[in-house]
Amino acid sequence: MSITKEEVIHVAHLARLEFEEVELERFAEQLAEILSYVEKLGELDTSNVEPTYHALNLVNVFREDEVKGSLPTEEALSNAPEKENGFFVVPKVIK
Repeated sequence: MSITKEEVIHVAHLARLEFEEVELERFAEQLAEILSYVEKLGELDTSNVEPTYHALNLVNVFREDEVKGSLPTEEALSNAPEKENGFFVVPKVIK
């Protein structure tokens, strides 16, 4: 599949990019090569291939949730510069 210089200019415009004439020619060639390779991959029979969600078979290592007591209000507020009725006092950020 080929891609024209005009198509590269159009995509560059959509992406708000500017290129010199030499760059446009080179990008058109490179994009044509990429699209050609993708077409070649499309010729492969992948009907019996299980989808790959990740290149490596990784498993997240999470610890089990444990129910624990919470921090007492007095201790949580002990270093607060300003507090009122058991809450932190912070500057107003919404008008």
